[in-house]
Amino acid sequence: MRALAEAPQLLLHYTGIDYNFIMSWDYYGKEWSEIKSQVPFKQLPMIVVDDKYEICQSIAILNFIENVAGLKLKNPIEEAKASSILQSAQELFLPLNPTVNFAVGNDFKKRRDDMIPFLISRFEDLEKILKSSEMKFFIDDTPRACDFAAFHHLDLSKKLDDSLIKKFPRLEEFLKDINSIDTVKNYLSQRPELIDVSIEPKLVIDGKAHSTGTTKT
Repeated sequence: MRALAEAPQLLLHYTGIDYNFIMSWDYYGKEWSEIKSQVPFKQLPMIVVDDKYEICQSIAILNFIENVAGLKLKNPIEEAKASSILQSAQELFLPLNPTVNFAVGNDFKKRRDDMIPFLISRFEDLEKILKSSEMKFFIDDTPRACDFAAFHHLDLSKKLDDSLIKKFPRLEEFLKDINSIDTVKNYLSQRPELIDVSIEPKLVIDGKAHSTGTTKT
């Protein structure tokens, strides 16, 4: 699925940190249903550092990458602001990500219609913050974890309803600014494409379409 592993990968590409992306069934050699109970918090994504340390929860992963990359803000007020934006962006996960990745037919339409008011409200909040900052990104002119988290959900919303983001020109500009970063642009051009949303969602990996889900195909 295209979900909470996206922002960490965007941040890793931006900071130039090498990593390997491995599906759980390839890493563990077992189906996710068999290994889930052994993974911290029973969920993914997870980053494994030095083949030893397992860090779960996407916000913790993003914070770890920022620290390693030297992007941690020194001003506690700015750090708190960045943290609030990151947490607010993550709240878009439900119901946006599951709907785009899995819902089909009338279920997709109902979920989409039900969540639109919430998305509009949150997009209004994010746009207001960007306008008030008068910077390219949420904190300054350097993209950080909060920016990539917001980018992921805003970008994914176009799979739900591509007209929604057009109501927010400052957010559209923000997406273009993230897209214009060479390392990010390169990643976005090569990542698995999410197709057939609302019909039969699939990710195209190495030229082959795989149904979304937690089973190896």
